[in-house]
Amino acid sequence: MAEIKVPELAESITEGTVAQWLKQPGDTVNKGDYVVELETDKVNVEIISEHSGVLQEIKAQEGDTVNVGETIAIVNESGQAVPAPEKTEEKPEAPKAEQPKAEDQPEQPAAEEKAGGQRPIASPAARKLAREKGIDLSQVPTADPLGRIRTQDVESFNPNQAKQQAQAPKPAAASKPAEQPAAGKEVERIKMSRRRQTIANRLVEVQQTAAMLTTFNEVDMTNVMNLRKNRKDKFFEENDVKLGFMSFFTKAVVAALKKNPYLNAEIQGNEIVLKKFYDIGIAVSAPEGLVVPVVRDADRKNFAEIEKDIMDLAVKARDNKLALSDLQGGSFTITNGGVFGSMMSTPILNGPQVGILGMHSIQLRPVAIDAERMENRPMMYIALSYDHRIVDGKEAVTFLKRVKELIEDPESLLFEA
Repeated sequence: MAEIKVPELAESITEGTVAQWLKQPGDTVNKGDYVVELETDKVNVEIISEHSGVLQEIKAQEGDTVNVGETIAIVNESGQAVPAPEKTEEKPEAPKAEQPKAEDQPEQPAAEEKAGGQRPIASPAARKLAREKGIDLSQVPTADPLGRIRTQDVESFNPNQAKQQAQAPKPAAASKPAEQPAAGKEVERIKMSRRRQTIANRLVEVQQTAAMLTTFNEVDMTNVMNLRKNRKDKFFEENDVKLGFMSFFTKAVVAALKKNPYLNAEIQGNEIVLKKFYDIGIAVSAPEGLVVPVVRDADRKNFAEIEKDIMDLAVKARDNKLALSDLQGGSFTITNGGVFGSMMSTPILNGPQVGILGMHSIQLRPVAIDAERMENRPMMYIALSYDHRIVDGKEAVTFLKRVKELIEDPESLLFEA
């Protein structure tokens, strides 16, 4: 018999949720076959079998949370399915004087569940520390609005004090019942996926920890649109990819970051880490929620290479095939709400990055050409959200103005180093 275990996923990921089994007990499994799909905080990961044979037993059901190194299935290498031994459920007998020792008991996940059977939301580091200290996470208070338990919450938790508070008589108070819909009103409850919970927690965390501010400008898209119109057919023939707006904005962002390096940085403790590379995250809407795959070394790539990278990443996102390496290490992010019709928004930082550029819909608007003339021009509002802790308003406005200048004169992008 051979075991299928949860492999090492990434340095910051210690557990996942079984999304779906791709093989069922009794199915033939070849070495290298995908047998199960795990949902992690960032991406879905398909686990392969290292052995050939017949899938004998599944030890974790869909929806179960499993840890790295945990055995989740058994493969019978003899090639024949062997019926699993039937489990006889023993009816509870009268209490015996001698109870099993605590060390003989398996780790009980129920100790980490709150009333109602819901598992507390906690970071992987907090879960690991709680296990080491033998702390029940359901008893650990947290100030996080979404109830996410962090490492510092576990470190500051005093089990004795919590026990005393639990035993102390509590004054009678009318508990607020869960709000119920009016009679005859239909509702649907949908459990948040692991990734949606992670997205929600990260967005709230950024707003709580960063001094986020947004500045706006508008861009005349006339020249870019004319250039695309004149060059798109030849560009497609030569590169087998369409010429979109994202490559122009990516090149403009890189050029502006070189002039304003504090927007290509992050804060680590009391230090500012200035990044000398330009890995640009491109926000993509995927079935499970927004993801931000990264275009690596955007400063070294031409328009066609950038467009191909964006297209490949978007396809992988829609097919749920993004790898962890596709999402890690970005230095700045671009998000395009305009594809959904957004006129203006204030994008939220993709922590720990300190800058994100928001693009919006292109709309014909009357523009003053000079004191005498008005023309209808295709205009786009752009927004820069930034962390005011290390980026001053002057630098943010200068960055956005530089992006505007380069987009309005797209040929100048060819001369940017």
